[in-house]
Amino acid sequence: MTRPTLRTEFCDRVGIEYPVILAGMGPVAGSGAPTACGELAAAVSNAGGLGVLGGVGYSPDELRDEIRKIRSLTDKPFGVDLLLSANFLIPRGSQAAASPMPSFTLPEEHVDAVKRIAEELGIELKKAPPQDNAMGAWVEEGKSWAGSQIEVLLEEEVPVFASGLGSPGPFADALKANGTTVLSLVGNVRGAHQVAEAGADFVVAQGTEAGGHTGRIGTLALLPQVMQAVHPTPVIAAGGIANGRALAGVLAAGAAAAWCGTAFLVADEANQPDLQKQRILDASAEDTVVTRLYSGKTMRNISNPMIEAWEREGMMALPMGAQAVLIRDLEHSAREAGRHELLMNAAGQTSGMLKERRPAALILEEMVQEAAEILATELPSRVSASV
Repeated sequence: MTRPTLRTEFCDRVGIEYPVILAGMGPVAGSGAPTACGELAAAVSNAGGLGVLGGVGYSPDELRDEIRKIRSLTDKPFGVDLLLSANFLIPRGSQAAASPMPSFTLPEEHVDAVKRIAEELGIELKKAPPQDNAMGAWVEEGKSWAGSQIEVLLEEEVPVFASGLGSPGPFADALKANGTTVLSLVGNVRGAHQVAEAGADFVVAQGTEAGGHTGRIGTLALLPQVMQAVHPTPVIAAGGIANGRALAGVLAAGAAAAWCGTAFLVADEANQPDLQKQRILDASAEDTVVTRLYSGKTMRNISNPMIEAWEREGMMALPMGAQAVLIRDLEHSAREAGRHELLMNAAGQTSGMLKERRPAALILEEMVQEAAEILATELPSRVSASV
């Protein structure tokens, strides 16, 4: 079969063959290692897309090692995704506290709710052991969690940076001067304005269909509004894109590329437990829910009894960081009890169309082939248009 052609301005800008980007999916539940690990990122880049490492859980030394691992597996461009939310930007040693996992007294009503959930689920609540990386112990005095990681990206001259949360403003000038292309994810028009003004080269408009942290607006409603709001800054589409038909759709709508996560969660190279992969494959489009249980921010996840119990409590989630501290013992206890189906299993509504595990290259190649056929042959045969 002839290798298809599918190019956009994004391909030309970053030096890739196809406008498909691996979402920089973060740590697996109970692990600092990301789902979008070095092996998966390299596989997507080698197949012609842009592999993106989910780097948020790494110390600077670990991040550097993983970047160099990617370079040992591919000579193609790749990216790194980090979080730039406020709690990742606080300098260590400042009065405000210095970690994405701050220390404080949890509200008694929230602690009681966690105890009730454990009892309802039949789990003995146990104290989780201290985390090796708790409190960002590797962060140097006067530096922030994100700032320490950005230094590595600059030193390693990473081709593409993506801010999964927050504004790239504090680092955009340094990154761009270093030759790095800056992407920023948003879930609404207000956020799109902010990141475009802060220096994003491409705005990633992520619809609520997406897995993981997500907003409330559907992709096809959000994409054109963001394109209009930030023009001439180009826009990448995210959320609900797991096959060639969806890829063709967002490209036809004017997107410069597609940011794809759930499609690659079931890739052979994805750092995802077998149970979590199988739950995605078994899920229907209606088996995902948006919850604040795991992080304090809205996150789309495969539904499970722990999420259902949390929602029945009717509690207001704590802020990002604090919520993770709140449920840490509960997650640890579920893991100790062998109840892995209760752990975080981020996935989008496209789970309903995924039926098998495959190599990342095959997933990408099939997506591109289908999109190219639709745009080159099927669409012109079905639709007549003139201007």
